[in-house]
Amino acid sequence: MTLHAPRMLRHTVVFRSLDVLRVERLTPHMQRVVFGGAELRGFLSAAPDDHVKLFFPNASGEIVTPTLGPAGLAYPPGREPSPMRDYTPRRYDDARGELTVDFVLHGDGPASTWAAQAAPGQRIGAGGPRGSFVVADDFDRYVLVGDETALPAIGRWLEEMPAHARVEVLAEIPEAADRQPLDTRARADVAWLARHGAPAERSDLLEQALRALPGHDGDTFYWIAAESRRARAMRLWLAQERGVPKEWMKATGYWKAGADDDEDE
Repeated sequence: MTLHAPRMLRHTVVFRSLDVLRVERLTPHMQRVVFGGAELRGFLSAAPDDHVKLFFPNASGEIVTPTLGPAGLAYPPGREPSPMRDYTPRRYDDARGELTVDFVLHGDGPASTWAAQAAPGQRIGAGGPRGSFVVADDFDRYVLVGDETALPAIGRWLEEMPAHARVEVLAEIPEAADRQPLDTRARADVAWLARHGAPAERSDLLEQALRALPGHDGDTFYWIAAESRRARAMRLWLAQERGVPKEWMKATGYWKAGADDDEDE
């Protein structure tokens, strides 16, 4: 058996219609929406940082989803496509037929605007996940680094980790009130880093905390999700300054400064 070997799983892409069942404000900047409906049957998400494409009402209030063909996504002719964004499946309860998605509320963008007014009885579209990158479970330690857009994946990862896992979490949030409970059986230490109004793209709280992490005897996997430039810089620092093998880390830009992009929130 190969040590620290990840698995890449491919899934058949299914487009679904989802009904809003419940809405809960978790923190000032995080809205939880629980979806249901008969079309959720067969939903599959195998990794904590999977993403689904969510389709929101267009200017006419319609949900217009595509089909997946050889050339990619194709929409019905003559109809305005629904705005589409990528989001993390925070939790899926097969027995109850419920999918939970947490949305960061930042005041703009079609997804954030929709989530702020979401109410039971509304409907959106969803597609995927298309695949799952399953990180090996035999590392000695895991370091999870992310801003508020990464909290759904971090929260799910902690819930699914076994009791013997050792985890360090560096979580950057807009303000102290945005802390949220993170349940886990693992031996986890969580550092909450509040920006206190500073723009996320200009912050370096995660970078400072990552550099300050003490050394560790054993192998560590690093997972990073934040603004694109920041995530890339932290990955390069780990590789160049700490000598972390590229196979022992995954860094993803969950959003890009200056773009109308609220992916994976």
